[in-house]
Amino acid sequence: MTETLFRDDAYLRDCEATVLDVEGNAVILDRTVFYAMGGGQPGDTGILRWDGGEATVVDTRYGDRGAIRHILESEADAPPAGIGIKAIVDWDRRYRHMRMHTALHLLGTVLQYGVTGGNIAADRSRLDFDMQDTVDKDAVTAKLQALVDADTPVTSRWITDEELAAQPELVRTMSVQPPKGAGKIRLLEIEGIDLQPCGGTHLRSTGEVGAIVVSKVEKKGSRNRRVYIELP
Repeated sequence: MTETLFRDDAYLRDCEATVLDVEGNAVILDRTVFYAMGGGQPGDTGILRWDGGEATVVDTRYGDRGAIRHILESEADAPPAGIGIKAIVDWDRRYRHMRMHTALHLLGTVLQYGVTGGNIAADRSRLDFDMQDTVDKDAVTAKLQALVDADTPVTSRWITDEELAAQPELVRTMSVQPPKGAGKIRLLEIEGIDLQPCGGTHLRSTGEVGAIVVSKVEKKGSRNRRVYIELP
């Protein structure tokens, strides 16, 4: 199992680690700052650097039994198992994902409908809502920006599977349920605004989101509205 340093501190940009295994062009480390794809958030990219070598990570995915696979460029030389390396995340890309992910939580509080899907990217992100109502882009943008400008603290904490089962209203995503069976589930809290299970990387405060705009709304069915946000 890879120790997930990004869960404890999303602002870590690099770490020292040991190579546990190499599976083709995938490197498994004992610990990492690289976020592995999940919950609509892409896996991190960056660099693995060791004495005498360096390789570019083009994606990060979960493997078996909690291992995190750092996917290298197809022709890259991988570090040998057992060696110490430095894992360096592409911070500019990661930080935009953090801004986007936090902003999507805010969007879900402005549009209080069930969430049927979503996707995070550095340039544009979206949530799909189980709704029939018309979305006023300008009005939603204004409400979102007000929540951002309030500069509200963002924190996380852990609860047990049993505690989540006793509070089913915390789960707003209709298409994806939080993973269960590990004994604990991570909650993301925007103080007084939002509280729900989430394993992604987020900001310390909503103010870091900066300028935000609802750029597009699509009707994807009689009960589905797809709402896009951008960071201009």
